[in-house]
Amino acid sequence: MSQTANAPAARAEPEPLLLEVSDLVQRYTLPRENLFQPAPQVLALNGVSVQLTAGKSLGVVGESGSGKSTFARTVMALETPTSGSVKLLGRDLHRLSIDELRRARCDFQMVFQDPYGSLDPRQTVARIVAEPLTAFGRVDRAEQRDRVAAVLKQVGLRGADLDKYPHEFSGGQRQRIAIARALITQPKLIVADEPVSALDVSVQAQVLNLLQDLQDEFGLSYVLISHDLAVVEYLCDEIAVIYLGRIVEQGRPEDLFNRCAHPYTRALLEAVPQARPGRERQRRGTQVIASQSRGSTGCVYAGRCPYADAQCRSVVPVARKMGPDHYAACHHAETIMALPAVADELR
Repeated sequence: MSQTANAPAARAEPEPLLLEVSDLVQRYTLPRENLFQPAPQVLALNGVSVQLTAGKSLGVVGESGSGKSTFARTVMALETPTSGSVKLLGRDLHRLSIDELRRARCDFQMVFQDPYGSLDPRQTVARIVAEPLTAFGRVDRAEQRDRVAAVLKQVGLRGADLDKYPHEFSGGQRQRIAIARALITQPKLIVADEPVSALDVSVQAQVLNLLQDLQDEFGLSYVLISHDLAVVEYLCDEIAVIYLGRIVEQGRPEDLFNRCAHPYTRALLEAVPQARPGRERQRRGTQVIASQSRGSTGCVYAGRCPYADAQCRSVVPVARKMGPDHYAACHHAETIMALPAVADELR
């Protein structure tokens, strides 16, 4: 029967939620500096919350020490958070038993930064890539070899590479082996921690194209950790900018590149090298970087921000909606958005 004019339109089904990180806090205790004082703590993550739908990619960017790798390890359940939750397909990973977590790891795998240090030099490619299957004990040795050969072909290597060792490959080829190891369990989510930062620029493009092709073919979702905004812009549907354990801005790549609303995001964009040697950047004066071992009474970026005022130093900004799927935690977000786009100068 055809739909009548007065009948309500069918509602679009919401996209399935793959990953849900809620109010994640991670504290590390440091060695005591004084026997009579409590041990200091580092607040590596301070209330981080993100969501990722199936088949999409989330980029997490920030400078060294911002909490990116801590976030990746906590999402991978390699570390237990101080508080908060990480849910994959509705399962709280940090509340699963050891056996349940082992079985759940089929659905999420990791690609590490260093393609030289993440592969065992004493093992053949066949054993390295089959390692997750061996850990899960799912298939026999003959089937393992067939599956390894198939996944190597998917990442652009040959079946003849099965019995070679990591030292026989270039850096880009080693990272392809690491990606094959992550793919072998047919995961739904891959967490990639700086997967191309150790590679030459030309090789970076090849690996990023491979990740994009694999996503298109298998419907993979990525959490991509990077300090390089160009990398996350190419691969990710959404970007979260993190500073001293807090997400200060989050949105689509076009929002952050053309209408960024936080001064830290703008500083990251301005820090991208430009082929204009005669152009001098505006100097912001002395910058004071906040400490993660002490509590903050205001915005964590206030010591480095050229727009900081008394409100910034006393009131912690909450994330505000600046547009569709665009949020920023800044008291002066409208002022930042009104500035000329940095992206036009980068391209």
